[in-house]
Order: sequence, then structure tokens, then C-alpha cells
Amino acid sequence: MDFKLQASGMTIMTASTATPGADPPCRPPSLPPQIAALLERIRAGREFGPNVYSTIDVLRVLYERVLRITPATVDAPDRDRFLLSKGHAVAGYYAVLAARGFVPADWLDDHGGPDSRLGDHPDRVLVPGVEIGSGSLGHGLGLGVGTALGLRAQGLTTPRVYVLLGDAELDEGSNHEAIAYAGAIGLPNLTAVVVDNASASHGWAGGIAARFTVNGWSAATVDGRDHDALHAALTGQDGTRPHVVVAVVENGE
Repeated sequence: MDFKLQASGMTIMTASTATPGADPPCRPPSLPPQIAALLERIRAGREFGPNVYSTIDVLRVLYERVLRITPATVDAPDRDRFLLSKGHAVAGYYAVLAARGFVPADWLDDHGGPDSRLGDHPDRVLVPGVEIGSGSLGHGLGLGVGTALGLRAQGLTTPRVYVLLGDAELDEGSNHEAIAYAGAIGLPNLTAVVVDNASASHGWAGGIAARFTVNGWSAATVDGRDHDALHAALTGQDGTRPHVVVAVVENGE
């Protein structure tokens, strides 16, 4: 794991970064047999795009090593909250939820069916462990800010709120408002996770992390396939302000 700390926030730079140029063919990451088998049940002969494969490692690290939530504590007030703003990446999310016991594995076989609980975007009413129903991009981070504020108002200082976004989703103006507001009021229990597969139309001068640090956030930029680097970044909050983790994967992943 190759990294260095920078003065403005905690910025971890790894050796792997996205490179400009034409996108290579989409390819799945290396997966453990259990996750691969569950994802195959959802795939059912279809092809997944970068939206699914780019997020699977972040999801695994969150649910295997970071989030304080289990199938038995999905309604516990002091649980951590995970919000999937990038709702079209839901196939990997369902596979991880099934692997962790939140949903039965046989639900995956009817993903998207007329009677299925598992739609093409997650539904908090139908799927145990899901915190928000997401669809139109750009809303998850604002909901995360509201969730973090609600926890603070109730005196619940232990739970953390993690919001997973895509890099292209940051083109939505609602995210800029959420970034600016969270930084201005200081929400130390809020962590945004941006999966950067170089799909944004506009980008941000100085890189994605700079969009947050200019508004007072701490930031870590890491290899989105390196589980140890992801874990260090996802648990690297300084306790005084919101935190962002930029998980960089190759184009086409």
C-alpha cells in the first residue's frame, strides 16, 4: 500500500490512479467465490457495466470491516447508516447484503421481477438494511446531511453516516449545496465515499477531493481496489468535520 499524507486534510495518494484516454472494456474485479456466485445469480446472463463493478470493493469493505450494523440491528437507533446514492449500482449492493445475511440469497434470482422486493434501485420499505430509496442521482448526500443532523439532534453521537456516490453524480448541483453546508456547520459523523471511474462530464479543478476540502472537509484519495487502503481511509475521520473518501478505479471498471 503506497501512500502519503498531505497538509490540507488527510489525503492518501496511492500508486494507482485513473488515466486519461479511451475506456477499456468493462471487466469484473477479483471476487471471493461467495460474492461472485451471488452476483452471478443477479446477473442471470446479462452484462453488468462499470456502475456495478466499480463499487463492489467499497461495498465489501464497508460491510465487512467498517459499518456497525447487522441483520439483527437494522432498526437499532445507534446503528451506522449507509446510504447508496448511486442507486444504479444496486446489483453489487444486493450481493453484499445477501452475503451478510440481510436478505435471503434466493431473492436474488428474481431481481427486477414483477413480484420481487429487489428492484433496479433499492427500496427502504422492501429491503431489510436499506436506508433510502434512491433513483434520480444527486439526492443521497443531501439525505445523508439530514440524517447526520437528525442523529446529532437526538444526542446520538456514536452512529456514523456513510453515503456512496459516483464521480459523475457530483455534476448535480444539489451535491454542491450538501458539501458546502456540511462543511460550514461541521458534521463529524458524516462520510461521503465517491467512486471515481473517470465518468464525470465536467470534473473539478484540482481533483474530486479538492471540491470537498475547499469547503472544510477532510479527504482521502485511495486505490478503490485496495481493501486495506479503503479501510484506513473509511476510518480516518479526525472527529471535527465531515470526511470524504475518493476511491479511484480504472476507466471502464
